Amino acid sequence: MQTSYQNKRITVIGLGKTGLSCVDFLLAKQANVRVIDTRKNPTGTDKLPTNVPLHKGSLNQDWLLDSDLIVVSPGIAIKTPEIQTALSAGVKVIGDIELFCREASKPIIAITGSNGKSTVTTLVYEMAKASGLKVGMGGNIGIPALSLLEQNYDLYVLELSSFQLETTYSLKATSATVLNVTEDHMDRYIDLEDYRQAKLRIYHNAKTAIVNTEDPLTTIDSLKSAVSFGEENSDYWLKTENGKQYFMAKNEMILPCDEIKLVGRHNYMNVLAAIALAQAANVSLEGIRTALREFSGLDHRFQLAHFANGVYWINDSKATNVGSTVAALTGLQVAGHLHLLLGGDGKEADFSELSTLIQQPHIYCYCFGKDGAQLAKLSQQSQLFDTMEQAINALRPNLKEGDMVLLSPACASLDQFTSFEQRGDEFTRLAKLS
Repeated sequence: MQTSYQNKRITVIGLGKTGLSCVDFLLAKQANVRVIDTRKNPTGTDKLPTNVPLHKGSLNQDWLLDSDLIVVSPGIAIKTPEIQTALSAGVKVIGDIELFCREASKPIIAITGSNGKSTVTTLVYEMAKASGLKVGMGGNIGIPALSLLEQNYDLYVLELSSFQLETTYSLKATSATVLNVTEDHMDRYIDLEDYRQAKLRIYHNAKTAIVNTEDPLTTIDSLKSAVSFGEENSDYWLKTENGKQYFMAKNEMILPCDEIKLVGRHNYMNVLAAIALAQAANVSLEGIRTALREFSGLDHRFQLAHFANGVYWINDSKATNVGSTVAALTGLQVAGHLHLLLGGDGKEADFSELSTLIQQPHIYCYCFGKDGAQLAKLSQQSQLFDTMEQAINALRPNLKEGDMVLLSPACASLDQFTSFEQRGDEFTRLAKLS
């Protein structure tokens, strides 16, 4: 569905890479574009065309009310009063993914979930690429979705956040999934159900919905064509035979689990979801198998950062919510003791789900950051520190062969770091001092 934007008054909220991609797209469509950024010194100002007006430091209500269309950054909540006022006045509010979906003419694979979506998105992309397809990957990962329109792709693979889905109406995915739903962004949503409903928008008009048998929050009764994944009782499942596990598509064996480089039960679930998404989009089995054998995972996602003196140092800094840390700990086997680093900004989440997992004799917790004190209350074998570095310096003398040091913080990083990547890099630097 292509739409005319010519001579329309369109306000883009938010600069950065995504905002600039919206500006470039709309200028090419001959729209009258203005930009608002609530930051006083937004990134990307130097790349904004000089003929595009820019308002900084606040939301300009007059500009919003004078717009034919508002294109809002995922970082700005729709519930913000100024945007609600514009909506009440009849102004349409969309996001960059909606602009993309209106223009895209090739199949789209769409992926969301509280945890694992970057891994699954990248894995599906690699599967399609190994099948010989010209495939573009973007959205909440890599490059802005609108930039993908500049290439003649056969297929698009999009990672979509709940924030992006809130302002998307025209998505018609060939295959779509909500990998899981666990508490996250509770500082922006009323409750878990409010957050879940934003995620479930990905299924609207999807040709095939891929649902998680083990998480009832990932499905709805109205789905017309649903395919399931899970350890058992699913279309895509794990078969255990003679002590060996296999990835299965109904009765067809896709690959033995020991032939892939990813480890951990949570990653096996990610693999099953990726296979289901790819097959629903007619990606070849040969390409799927090739990618599974070669894919070694993403940085900061349960990544081996260092191994020395028989101790594994695992960087799972991308675990920015409770559900992600639960996934990392579930089924995790450690020969010795597990030294778990927890802390940061919990975004008002409920940490109680971690309690039963970490209250085990072989698990010691080292808590730090904004919500460190709250996390330290979950286990009697916890210590509290101001910083991650202090925590690592404290645990280092206790390490023995067979132990694991795991950074899976269950919190965002922005209280003490610029990003989860910087936190993971610092963890890796400190690990290599051992």
